[in-house]
Amino acid sequence: MTVGNMESAQLFDAGKKGRGLRATKELSVGDVVFAEPSFSAVVFDSLSTQVCHSCFRRQANLHRCAQCKFAHYCDRTCQTACWDEHKQECGAIRKVGRAPSESVRLAARVLWRIHKDTGIASDSQLVSVDQLEDHVSDLSEEDLKQMKTNVQSFQEYWSYGRKKHSAEEISHIFGIIKCNGFTLSDQRGLQAVGVGLFPNLCLVNHDCWPNCTVILNNGNQSALSSALHSQRRIELRAVEKIPEGQELTVSYVDFLNLSADRQKKLKENFFFECSCEHCSKHTKDDLMMAPADSKPSADKVKEVTAFSKDSLEKIEGARVNMDYHEVVKLCRECVEKQKDVLADTHLYTLRVLSTASEVLSYQQQFSEAAVLARRMVEGYMKLFHPYNAQLGMAIMKAGVTHWHAGQIEEGHSLLCQAFGILMVTHGPNHAITQDLELMREQTEVELKMFRQSKDRYHSMREAALKSPAADEKVKGV
Repeated sequence: MTVGNMESAQLFDAGKKGRGLRATKELSVGDVVFAEPSFSAVVFDSLSTQVCHSCFRRQANLHRCAQCKFAHYCDRTCQTACWDEHKQECGAIRKVGRAPSESVRLAARVLWRIHKDTGIASDSQLVSVDQLEDHVSDLSEEDLKQMKTNVQSFQEYWSYGRKKHSAEEISHIFGIIKCNGFTLSDQRGLQAVGVGLFPNLCLVNHDCWPNCTVILNNGNQSALSSALHSQRRIELRAVEKIPEGQELTVSYVDFLNLSADRQKKLKENFFFECSCEHCSKHTKDDLMMAPADSKPSADKVKEVTAFSKDSLEKIEGARVNMDYHEVVKLCRECVEKQKDVLADTHLYTLRVLSTASEVLSYQQQFSEAAVLARRMVEGYMKLFHPYNAQLGMAIMKAGVTHWHAGQIEEGHSLLCQAFGILMVTHGPNHAITQDLELMREQTEVELKMFRQSKDRYHSMREAALKSPAADEKVKGV
């Protein structure tokens, strides 16, 4: 499927939900419903020197724009590919003397694009950008105050000949971004690095148990000529069989929250009441608050739940301060308290297991990390959709942790399981899937060696772990 092809989806009236998209033909699991390049996108302020402003990959030693000294690129070809998007911004930054916030930069890029191409950048775009919902009238007093500040900053920054925009017009663009902006990840999908606007994606409505998932494909920037680069783009991919005529849906929020909490987040951020089946029936809420099978008393569950909530706040504080020894200490205490009291599907248990396994892996305490990662994955599998990208990524990390712990059979099995999920959610050409395939091949070779001679395998593994390259590999996963 080429970028911008909308043959598999069409706009329709979704009743109370407003506009929506539905399938024009039967779709199979893993099908790309459509791919769409961003109308406009920017890198976050905090990562402006670490992420390429063209392909949104995290890279070392980025090339800096010599004129504005703000934008950074992988190389000259990425810079050339992005120049059409950056040239107005470059002049505005030089005029003001500094780059404004990412919200102001994105609003400006959207308006520059509208001036250049109007609100419709291609034949496959279903609605004009300025026709997207802004929900300005629904914003809180605090949000309106922030918007007013952004509008003032925008007016100082904006430069497009003599064309000026009213505060109302600019507020409309900020409202559209707030309600419709899509977070962009780096090439490994491990960190949010920017935000972009994708008009066709904006038309896909929410469901807490959706039939589609959306991922960012950072594109291929390896060609010598920027004209041959494949664009960064989102891909809407089917995660289950979708009959012709069925509405296409994605989830706007993390499913790993109680239905009431998901509804609250959706109301606060997207201004609608979620009435999907999983919210209406409170599906899986019982598992997310479940006690252990040992059937502890209600008082004990209440006590440990309160302890876990308090511990998670302390854990997050220690993590922000990069005090990882304190993080591990707090996690171990919490895991011990939760034992035989809270189930492994309980939200607080899963959050502690996730943090503990990640930090222990970073400290190269792989055996302990592997035990906790396995528990976390088993809990996730009872809660998430079988083709959920977050589940696939968690299983991949657990597989890597087991691999580094010397548990090659378990590690290879988990990596194969993750590969099956990410082939659906990310596709075979995504950088994450390709990295995973290389790891799967490597563990398969090691598994054969292990089965032939365990002593030889462990000797080889110990030697590999002592090398500096192994250290970098561990930190990079």
